[in-house]
Amino acid sequence: MSATVRIPTTMRPLSGGASTVQVEGATLRELIANLEKAHAGFAERLLDEAGQLRKFVNVFVDDDDVRYLQGLDTPVAAGLTVSIIPAVAGGSN
Repeated sequence: MSATVRIPTTMRPLSGGASTVQVEGATLRELIANLEKAHAGFAERLLDEAGQLRKFVNVFVDDDDVRYLQGLDTPVAAGLTVSIIPAVAGGSN
């Protein structure tokens, strides 16, 4: 069984417009690799040149920020939801 990945609006062109996709992977690292195989372009948007999560992308596994868990080695059990949330910058002058 797979996990549900919530795709942010800005990345939906990569998933053919889908707001969610089903992806298998025992860890977040495996899930991103399988997401990339199914929908090319995600790895480039999510991972930096060193293969780590980009600073401007937040990833949650069942509402928990993976940066406070095990990062890319965070386990992803079947049936869980993984949410990709691009960081929002801005402010007032």
